[in-house]
Amino acid sequence: MNEIYQKTLSKKVSFKGIGLHSGKSASINLLPARGDEGITFKRIDLENNNIIKANFGNVSSARLCTTLENDHGIKVSTVEHLLAAFYILGIDNAIVEIDNEEVPIMDGSSKDFIDSLKKVHLITQDEKRRYLKISKKIELVDGKRRISIEPNEDSLQVDFKLNYENQVIGNQKNVIDFQKDNLDEVINSRTFCLFEDIEKIKKFGLAKGGSLDNAIVVDNDKVLNKSGLRNEKEFVNHKILDLAGDFVLSGYRIIGKVICYQGGHELTNLFLRKLFNTESTFKLMNQNKFVVSKKIQSKNLEKIAVNA
Repeated sequence: MNEIYQKTLSKKVSFKGIGLHSGKSASINLLPARGDEGITFKRIDLENNNIIKANFGNVSSARLCTTLENDHGIKVSTVEHLLAAFYILGIDNAIVEIDNEEVPIMDGSSKDFIDSLKKVHLITQDEKRRYLKISKKIELVDGKRRISIEPNEDSLQVDFKLNYENQVIGNQKNVIDFQKDNLDEVINSRTFCLFEDIEKIKKFGLAKGGSLDNAIVVDNDKVLNKSGLRNEKEFVNHKILDLAGDFVLSGYRIIGKVICYQGGHELTNLFLRKLFNTESTFKLMNQNKFVVSKKIQSKNLEKIAVNA
């Protein structure tokens, strides 16, 4: 059964680590927030114009990670794993203080965030949780990539399929119901890349902080990480984790069945923009309006087998 009321943290939780793409060290503090505030990032390394609201309209780039930007050009990137942790644990409102431009990648999954957040008591607030229930199917097709959502009774279900020529990744598929299934394997699944793509990525100034400690690296027919994979479907499970984090940017807990093929951050954000521009496809509970203030920048990097 879906919970009625919003939740926030009872006390501060802190993390420190390296940004996957920037390679810069960053510290974050997760703080309680008022009801209906949602998730807010605060760049504490800056004195002015340092507030960035976590909503899909503020996504300025989805090149291998999700980047949020406010109207003053202040950014924070690789937000998706932290947002997925908030979603999975049922945290609706939080302030994220960060002293650099990128959320630490930690181990490449949401595991570290969730392990620490589970130790903190959550406060139930007076405000009702916002739900968006899909009433009619809507689809977005972009070349070979496609994503759709259709009505589902009372939960978010994600049916995700990957199709890579690499024999290790291959044609992975999984179906996860975030309300009913055990999510441990989704939570633990790490970002990944092909060894052959590393130099291409670095030419774009990305993956400066990447290592075998925070990403799966696949070289032809083998995984280079000594411990191997954490679960049989770790690649597609990480994509499902990313989608859950990016869906948090809707400002609602979405109820529907998602079917996605070869998706990623860019496709998900474009889909949210289309969804909110087609109001006949959903019903809002406790309505909240978002303004799309940023045009998403695409460099076609989703074709590279890497994502945060």
